Amino acid sequence: MSDVFDAIRAACAAVAERARAVRIDDAALRALAGRLREDPPPPPVWDARYHHVGTPASTLAFVVTWNAVNFGSGWFPVLRKDAGLSGALTVVSALKRRFDAEGPWSAAELAHMHETVLAPVLGQDLAHPEVAELVALYARALRDLGALLLGRHGGRFEDLVAAAGGSAARLVAALAEMPFYRDVARYGELEVPLYKRAQITAADLELAFEGRGPGAFSDGERLTIFADNLVPHVLRCEGVLVYAPALADRIARGELLPSGAPEETEIRACGLHAVERIVAEIRAGGGEATARGLDYVLWNRGQSPAIKAHPRHRARSVYY
Repeated sequence: MSDVFDAIRAACAAVAERARAVRIDDAALRALAGRLREDPPPPPVWDARYHHVGTPASTLAFVVTWNAVNFGSGWFPVLRKDAGLSGALTVVSALKRRFDAEGPWSAAELAHMHETVLAPVLGQDLAHPEVAELVALYARALRDLGALLLGRHGGRFEDLVAAAGGSAARLVAALAEMPFYRDVARYGELEVPLYKRAQITAADLELAFEGRGPGAFSDGERLTIFADNLVPHVLRCEGVLVYAPALADRIARGELLPSGAPEETEIRACGLHAVERIVAEIRAGGGEATARGLDYVLWNRGQSPAIKAHPRHRARSVYY
């Protein structure tokens, strides 16, 4: 029986077949797959430098809370960042400090979250209009989470996860009831589900709990990559994704791409489909690979100065 992961893969394959501004270079893809097969990357880990590790209840609350605001890359150039950290690591590290010192926000506190409360936690200045815009979106995302917890799950993070019955697909569907998780693009007549943050919530639960308890998902191996703007950028730097000159020029100029625009959808969908093909190549050659594992490797590779030296696409999106 097909599920959300089948729908994601099928839609992204269809976009890759029709794409006009982004293409996959077959030779570069095979070469990257070969390198990854010959030198297998280490498995993903829950990095306690940037992520809260506390009681099972507080760790679970952290994973869910953090991923509710795990977006904003289009605003990161204007965000105040911790020394040496990216925008994403700055935000998650700020939340870790809050959880380490005071524990989780309750569902009721989340349901009434305001940007004036959240901004000091994140170390951001609301006097900057663009920063204020992002922090207000974060506060709204946390209010949505609080309302979902109170309305459907008795205010308990544990019950939200338990209601999925050990299925990452069902957890994705539950989270997608919140507007900022409803990550479905229109591409011509196609609906293209990507569900970046809903999927990464399941993956992070698996990592944080080492595949046990609330991190045990019978279908976790079926997660796709978490399509954002960094993994496709790494694939482009590896020569796997090739952008049409007009799109490449827009990115080089730092022009924001509209969220959901055809070119932005092509970048995310072609990146996802390329990783599916890389996984298939590695397995065909006798290696082991999963899409979520390669996402971890490619995202971390994107933290290198050599990759960061090249501009990536930016879109002001609540989905990544």
